[in-house]
Amino acid sequence: MKIRKATFKDLKQLAVLFNAYRVFYRKDADVKAAEKFLKERLNNGDSEIFVCVNDENKLLAFVQLYPLFSSTKMKKLWLLNDLYVHQQFRGQGLSTMLINRAKELVITTLACGLFLETEKSNIIGNKLYPKTGFKLNENANYYEWHNEK
Repeated sequence: MKIRKATFKDLKQLAVLFNAYRVFYRKDADVKAAEKFLKERLNNGDSEIFVCVNDENKLLAFVQLYPLFSSTKMKKLWLLNDLYVHQQFRGQGLSTMLINRAKELVITTLACGLFLETEKSNIIGNKLYPKTGFKLNENANYYEWHNEK
């Protein structure tokens, strides 16, 4: 298995994985909309997407990162927004491989760090992230506002 940057050739397979990821977070399945969304990200260079593939070039997992900036550190900061491993391939270290690739992106782009958010109910993720060097920030309040239109 290897990790590489996603390309337009991956779009169909990636959309299926991305759709499964969204369903995991209780969103309605819509592979066509997932493909459109990912195509826009790739076209616009809005995110960095890395995929884990096997020898037959089948996509097994992916991670998607969005660039942000830290004003106080005056540097780029990466948001690890999406991480998903196909159910059949879990427990093989693919998440750790993808996280390590994300850390390489932080280093090569001279960014100040990487952060993520996950639900408290995501038991697997909440065990994985500390094992890969993430620290839970218990001193911050996380607020959100949604445009419901």
